Amino acid sequence: MISPAMCRSAPRRAAQVRRLLSSAAPPAHAGAAVPGPCIVHKRGNDILHDPWYNKDTAFPMTERDRLGLRGLLPPRVMSFEQQYERFINSFRSLEHNTRGEPDSIVALAKWRILNRLHDRNETLYYRVLIDNIKDFAPIIYTPTVGLVCENYSGLFRRPRGMYFSAKDKGEMMSMIYNWPAEKVDMIVVTDGSRILGLGDLGVQGIGIPIGKLDVYVAAAGINPQKVLPIMLDVGTNNEKLLEDKLYLGLRQPRLEGEEYLAVVDEFMEAVHARWPKAVVQFEDFQMKWAFETLQRYRNRFCMFNDDVQGTAGVALAGLLGAVRAQGRPLQDFTNQKIVVVGAGSAGIGVLSMAKQAMLRMPGIHRTGEGHNQFWVLDKDGLITKARKDLDSAVARFARGFGPDEVPDLYEGASLVEVVKKVKPHVLLGLSGVGGIFNEEVLKAMKESDSPRPAVFAMSNPTTKAECTPDDVFKHVGDKAIFASGSPFSNVSLGALLSGARHVSDGMLQAAAECLASYITDDEIRKGILFPSVSSIRHITARVGAAVVRAAVAEDLAEGCCDVGPRELGSMSESEAVDYVARKMWYPIYSPLVSDK
Repeated sequence: MISPAMCRSAPRRAAQVRRLLSSAAPPAHAGAAVPGPCIVHKRGNDILHDPWYNKDTAFPMTERDRLGLRGLLPPRVMSFEQQYERFINSFRSLEHNTRGEPDSIVALAKWRILNRLHDRNETLYYRVLIDNIKDFAPIIYTPTVGLVCENYSGLFRRPRGMYFSAKDKGEMMSMIYNWPAEKVDMIVVTDGSRILGLGDLGVQGIGIPIGKLDVYVAAAGINPQKVLPIMLDVGTNNEKLLEDKLYLGLRQPRLEGEEYLAVVDEFMEAVHARWPKAVVQFEDFQMKWAFETLQRYRNRFCMFNDDVQGTAGVALAGLLGAVRAQGRPLQDFTNQKIVVVGAGSAGIGVLSMAKQAMLRMPGIHRTGEGHNQFWVLDKDGLITKARKDLDSAVARFARGFGPDEVPDLYEGASLVEVVKKVKPHVLLGLSGVGGIFNEEVLKAMKESDSPRPAVFAMSNPTTKAECTPDDVFKHVGDKAIFASGSPFSNVSLGALLSGARHVSDGMLQAAAECLASYITDDEIRKGILFPSVSSIRHITARVGAAVVRAAVAEDLAEGCCDVGPRELGSMSESEAVDYVARKMWYPIYSPLVSDK
């Protein structure tokens, strides 16, 4: 029923809306402008319970009156800066009070306090992340996210993202419209089958898409209202989870074969029907499904697999940096001897992208299969052509038995044997086996043919890293180069480190090469292969511009808003960087007006 009072108030509210919308907001931050007034379809407590609109004690009195908030908040109005300082003080107090506690207890306590802020006030949450990304990235993502996933059913307080399960077959096309956002630009989806190096965690793997998208918002400036973390629950083969009374997922074995693919097919069709231009990132799928789904969907949808392609891009940037750090021109990348431990989706993805990058090097005329400078090992040792039932993705990197092969290496040779006989320039770990680069292996790396042997311990979380930087510098020597997939404490040496039709390997390689080029010669001489995470948004703008230019070159760009492919193609490198930077979202409170 509409009351006379509501009718009388409607013109006043409409006038307020027009008045606020007519006042343009001035720029307030590089790459971002103060957002204009926002019309909300709610009032009172409904606004306070919505983390996207809630400003807590920062609502000015005019907004409190306008939105029906007077009396629902303490009378003092705090500035954004005061709220920010208050949270940081609380976080530092937590650090002080948990000093001496086990690392896992401290990590989860830090995750909880950040998660509570995320649940309450997204604007403040993302500003805190952006300004403190170096300190907080290890909390919202690896290594802490591994702990969160292992304990997710017990930590669960409120849903975030969407859950599609095998029980929803036939309903996904309607389910996708349950998500309230009209537009979604980025989706990260997992089936929980291979979470980091922790294995099958079932529905608890949702922590990975949530954490990954938070990093993307903070580091890449993606609007958090346009991202969507998704869990694809097809069961679990983890008996411990199936017996756990708190487990929140389907209590059934994982679907396999055509039953599994039918669920993923329906999910992808549903996403494409509602958001045809959204990028869908597949994350932490076990190897057989990582490659199968990538080949199945890559030419039909705008998607990529982070383990096969994303990890590969970052690793390639590090490998190119290692060549420079070893004092060799980039073209010498084609002569690098690289031992890779781990033949899963990440390992083979890195090998495939590295091979493609080599074939693009100036002056290279080799055919794709004719030159193999990789030695790949899995749990059964060195992979050769004598191995039976080899997956086709792995087979192309298997060692043969010709005259060019290193003598006395055989099918199943151990890691120590391979390192001793190959004397590789790079030892790359993507095994998920913590400590596999033991003292004997690292001492063998000291005899590398390079004066600066490189060791990459890329597995995560930290407990699954193949070795630590301390191990490397102790056993390989202080000339060694070290890079890792998870953060470690500093060592005394101090040498550690938009629209497109589909995502192409060329675009990913452009990103890798741009990332590698960001490092200065002085940093390379110090053994630094990757830029500091504290400068991540500047790096993102440059990498994003490189991807835009690659998309234009491959005729894959569709443009954005009023900027078409032709305009993108005519931009200089600096203009493209500036264009990307201006499109990056930045957290600032918007003036709110209710239409209720």
